[in-house]
Amino acid sequence: MLAWLRLRRRVLVIGGSFSGLAAGRDLANHFLVTIIDAKEPFAETEFFEYTPGVLRAYVKPKHLDALTFTLQPVIETRMGCKFIWGEVKELNGDEKTATYKPMFVSGRETIDFDYCLICAGCNFGPFHKWGESLWFPTIHEDARPEGSWPHLDERFLEGRRRHILEEFNFIKSLNDKSATILVVGAGFIGVEWVTELQHFFPRLKLTIIDFLPQPLGPLPANAAKYCEKYMNKVGIKQFYNTKYDAKDPEFWKKIDLPSGPDKEYVCIGVKASNYFMPKETLSEKGPGGGGWILMEQNLAVKTRDGKRWGADEKGFPRIYAVGDCNYSCVEEPGKKPNEWPIPPIPKISYPGEEMCIVACTNIEKTDRLLFQNKTVDCCGDPLKVADLHWPWGAGMFATSLGPDDACFVAGANWEKNSGLMCVWGQVCAVQKEVIEASKTDECAYGFIGRCIWYFVHHTPVHLFGGGPRWGY
Repeated sequence: MLAWLRLRRRVLVIGGSFSGLAAGRDLANHFLVTIIDAKEPFAETEFFEYTPGVLRAYVKPKHLDALTFTLQPVIETRMGCKFIWGEVKELNGDEKTATYKPMFVSGRETIDFDYCLICAGCNFGPFHKWGESLWFPTIHEDARPEGSWPHLDERFLEGRRRHILEEFNFIKSLNDKSATILVVGAGFIGVEWVTELQHFFPRLKLTIIDFLPQPLGPLPANAAKYCEKYMNKVGIKQFYNTKYDAKDPEFWKKIDLPSGPDKEYVCIGVKASNYFMPKETLSEKGPGGGGWILMEQNLAVKTRDGKRWGADEKGFPRIYAVGDCNYSCVEEPGKKPNEWPIPPIPKISYPGEEMCIVACTNIEKTDRLLFQNKTVDCCGDPLKVADLHWPWGAGMFATSLGPDDACFVAGANWEKNSGLMCVWGQVCAVQKEVIEASKTDECAYGFIGRCIWYFVHHTPVHLFGGGPRWGY
């Protein structure tokens, strides 16, 4: 038994996100998996993009209890993996090592691995140096002193809870004096945030703006009209084709706030947080100024000159970038984005988990080729590293309009106004509640959640969407 254990290869998973937990579930039976994360052993596991759950918590703090669970018992007891509470400071592809700072230790330690899955996610708030926002806790050691709430340590669950309570009480005070609030950005985060504020604090005077001609960005026009109609009904002022320029007095006059708002919330864009990666593996462009991990179509990390980073002596990939931390597309020079091998993928949780399935499958295939001397699979087909397809689930968006209304879009892709609004109203609001509860249960390794969601990502047969016919 001990000899068998020693033969199992070591997989390091950086990040305890949706994708990180999915990697643990998929690989724990055949590999020695270690998950490392800078947050206290708890997880925020909300709806697909996870942000809707956090938004609700800021206006209804007790909702946080429905979104959190203790992470360490799930990883170490239920999954059978190892958990390290610490922040990765450096990843070395040649040596196959990661340097990290453990919690409560002043120095740094090093861990080696055979394979690595980077599931570190991203931050929001592109105007801030570190990508600070309410929607994601400030957990990086260097970012905390330069943040807007340095007195709170959001690496701890209690620090996260205190931040939510502080913001709730601040919004409550604004509501008591009927203050004005400006929400910048009418994507699904901005729309959800402004409608949550309106429902729970009806005395607030709310305005939302966007530089695009409609809310919800490139999603179909009927979904945008549905949200626009709802916001008109509840008295939220809307201004589209409007560029945010806080220094221009004419801008404030245009949106009927000549003296400016009492509070602004910026709900646009994302920002990379791959501070532990060498610059040669990070993009020079992209959302938030670049810094995204470059990857091949099989999700292996590559350098700016196209070389596979961290490959073994036989050229097989050993390090994969999964989910929101990567560049989210595979470009091809001379072609338009819609003709690329992988057009731009939204930074939401569904494609992140889909990427995780592909990367985990590639690790298992590589392990069979290298260490088990197998060349074909159970069906007699040659074993080879699989390429990612554009995940069809990346086109699913459920946008809350307060707790009692919502709209759901499916089938969207990289084309503007693509997709179909197929569910709306109270039925859609209930749909979101079911998704949130079942996804939380799945991430907590619950039986019901896993039964509901397992085959969503482990699709045995792809009838449409560009994936392999018989799955990965």
